[in-house]
Amino acid sequence: MEKKGSYSDDKKGGLKTMPFVIANEALDKVASVGLHANMILYLKNEYHLTNATGASILFWWNALSNFTPIFGAFLSDSYLGRYYVIALGTLISLIGMVALWLTAILKEARPHPCKLESENCQKPDFGQFAFLFSSFALMAIGAGGIRPCSLAFGADQFDNPENPNNGRILQSFFNWYYASVGISILISVTVIVYIQTKFGWVVGFGVPAGLMFLATIMFLLGSALFIRIKANKSLLTGFAQVVVVAWKNKHLSLPPVDSNGWYHHIKDSRFTFPTHKLRNPEKDLNPNGTTSDQWNLCTVQQVEEFKALIKVIPMWSTGIMIAVTLSQHAFPVLQANTMDRHLIKGSNFKIPAGSYGAFGILTLTIWIAIYDRILVPWISKFTKKPRGLSFKQRMGIGLLLSCASQGAAALVERERRARALNEGLANHPLSQVDMSAMWLVPQHCLTGLAEAFNAIGQIEFYYSQFPKSMASIGVALFALGMGFGNVFGSLIVEIVDHASSRGGKVSWVSNNLNLGHYDYYYWILCLLSVGNLFYFILCGWAYGSDEDTRIWEEDQAAKKGEIVML
Repeated sequence: MEKKGSYSDDKKGGLKTMPFVIANEALDKVASVGLHANMILYLKNEYHLTNATGASILFWWNALSNFTPIFGAFLSDSYLGRYYVIALGTLISLIGMVALWLTAILKEARPHPCKLESENCQKPDFGQFAFLFSSFALMAIGAGGIRPCSLAFGADQFDNPENPNNGRILQSFFNWYYASVGISILISVTVIVYIQTKFGWVVGFGVPAGLMFLATIMFLLGSALFIRIKANKSLLTGFAQVVVVAWKNKHLSLPPVDSNGWYHHIKDSRFTFPTHKLRNPEKDLNPNGTTSDQWNLCTVQQVEEFKALIKVIPMWSTGIMIAVTLSQHAFPVLQANTMDRHLIKGSNFKIPAGSYGAFGILTLTIWIAIYDRILVPWISKFTKKPRGLSFKQRMGIGLLLSCASQGAAALVERERRARALNEGLANHPLSQVDMSAMWLVPQHCLTGLAEAFNAIGQIEFYYSQFPKSMASIGVALFALGMGFGNVFGSLIVEIVDHASSRGGKVSWVSNNLNLGHYDYYYWILCLLSVGNLFYFILCGWAYGSDEDTRIWEEDQAAKKGEIVML
């Protein structure tokens, strides 16, 4: 039975639900991230796509996977509730992974094999593209159900506003939840990528499909233990009403803030009168406090929810550029594929090209543990803040580290290219350069640190600035930023490819890494990241304080829709 957010029932919620919640998210990450990590090689080797085209497709797949969560969040908070949206998303992801598995099993689903050096490799036809893209689309839709709801659903099992330590408990939950996801991704980019490299695509895609099936079963098994906060209103309708009412009443004078008149609001809400902007006029209230037309007058709560969403948009936009840098998966894999990947020189074991991203995930996971257990108590002694650093401080540090990661990537690629040319490999792009792929580790570690600071800071920031009824939307904003970041990343690749190849010149992102200039591409990302850092500083100053932890109350009468008189 659906709960209304009460925490008096000790039989539901709490630590006992975590194996089921985290297992679902963790197994989903193990299954899906392993597919993303190596997919550029699948597109290049099996579908004969160029580096730029393959990277653009992956950017768009990532973008779609990050756009769908905003729809999943609205569906969750407004209609179905988080539990059912997660369950539905898990099932759809499973279908998508099975479809991708079939592209590897069925020979007719791919172009005929050929040597990559050949100029006349057959390109995929419409049907083959449609089959491949349908699997991507299904996995993206499934992600739209899981990503925005899983974290908020897990927080629902712990969040108790009456507990004086609630803020610290939630911060630890966010950090450790993110760490568990990090471990899952670490396993994915090592074990799953190794399986794909060692045993081929049929086995490599079959294992993730099996793990996704296990994730579905695990989540459904925990059904009876979960606290389920029931969706009780359409946020989309509420936001639309605020916009319409504001437009209709734009010519009316506003009552003073200390007015003794009527305000349309929910009983027992802390928002009994509006803040300074978008305040409601008094004329549409009946003597008993009701409104004759909700499209002429909305509650104070509706107005404040909409204002909270509008207010965070500038801060949210600063996460778009770092999303571009966090999504640089394709090109580093292609670079690693041309370098010496032996873990120990002279040994037979090679690290798969798609597994070097594991160093970033490992850095992220270790840093979270150190920060949460060691640095936060120490820093809080100086800052007098229970979180150690504020949300904005953590986000800003992450942006600075993302600039450093792209600078490091540019310097390493310049060295790799110079060595390749010195070794006479200008026209042999698939030959190995005498340079260890471990040179790629610093940029991955810096990216992992940037994500640890900025991503978690963003998610906590959104969660604290919205009411619990909008928690999934708050979490989905991060995914939405990642989506726009991937679209922007795809546009950057396309612009660089076309602009740099004008006049018959070799593209900076050419199929031949040794003749291209991927180092220039990374410098462009670095400069854009620096500009974004200054933009963030400006937005942070304009936003003001971010330390109002859970600035909202969850109104007990929200489901009754009562009107009261002041």
